[in-house]
Amino acid sequence: MCGMTTSCLRDMKTGQAAYRWDTLPPIPDATGFAGSFAGVSNGALLVAGGSNFPDGGTPWNGGVKTWYDKVFVLESKDSSWKEAGKLPRPLGYGVSVSTEEGLLCIGGSNAEAHYADVFLLKWQNGRLETIPFPSLPVPLANTCGAMAGDKVYVAGGLHAPDSKNAAADFYMLDLSADSLSWQQLPSWPGPARMLGVAGASGASFFLFSGAAFENGARGYLRDAYRYDPGSGWRACASLPAPVVAAPTPAATDANGNLSIFGGDSGADAAVAATLRENHPGFPDTIYTYDPGQDSWAVGGHIPTEKRADAAANPNASLWAPVTTPLVKWNGMYVLPGGEARPGTRTPRVRTAE
Repeated sequence: MCGMTTSCLRDMKTGQAAYRWDTLPPIPDATGFAGSFAGVSNGALLVAGGSNFPDGGTPWNGGVKTWYDKVFVLESKDSSWKEAGKLPRPLGYGVSVSTEEGLLCIGGSNAEAHYADVFLLKWQNGRLETIPFPSLPVPLANTCGAMAGDKVYVAGGLHAPDSKNAAADFYMLDLSADSLSWQQLPSWPGPARMLGVAGASGASFFLFSGAAFENGARGYLRDAYRYDPGSGWRACASLPAPVVAAPTPAATDANGNLSIFGGDSGADAAVAATLRENHPGFPDTIYTYDPGQDSWAVGGHIPTEKRADAAANPNASLWAPVTTPLVKWNGMYVLPGGEARPGTRTPRVRTAE
């Protein structure tokens, strides 16, 4: 078996043939959002909240990051987005989990604070209902999570906007319990992190990559861990490259293998502020993990199209997005919006099946 410090990369034919890529109607906002909540309720696709820099703003031209409370719904792939309602407050960068009852929104942040709130968005008979759930024990944003079996897991993140260190928190909510409450579990045997990628295969929860954050300094991680109820954590083979803020949770196929679509490798992190509108975008590689073999393979690439005017109009081009959920809907994986490159959102909605 491969150890934590070893990248086991099996041979697999690379390319785009593994998935058929398409788009859905763009989210009805000219700029788009990153850090939105997204999931499924009663067969409808919901996208809620998130942030952007309005009116063409960026972090380097004085743009002010703004959070939103709008909830959009797409009832079928042939319909149009419509505004379904509002979140309890402007909010983004939490965990999205699609359950049988609706979209569970966990934690998150806005310009004022990070939050411990948890609530369910339920779309039924043309109306949006917001149902309170037990709050997390502490506020968390820039975290990740997934549902494995009946259990919802949340790992890592930041406790507050001014946090200088990432959290190693690990929480579980058992949706099958008679009384719902979050339980704190032992942390994984590795660094604290934010912007990790969660995954689930059967009853097992996985934590991939993420960014270490210590004394305000960010580090890009390749390590991976598996949590099994009853036996706890163990290290998995490390990823071939970091996949920070990749669409999460990872896609799980019929064989229980997990695929991660893109993510920030950190290759351009040191020069992102200098590149600005000339940033090439984030990596398009799809990495697939086989839990039985504890090994990684290249499972293809996200097709990208960067037009000549991409610097002026990134929304006209297709990118490999980060800081967006991955949603399984109508037999396809949906990547709704996200960051096309640092500071730049996109309203484009990518699909893979």
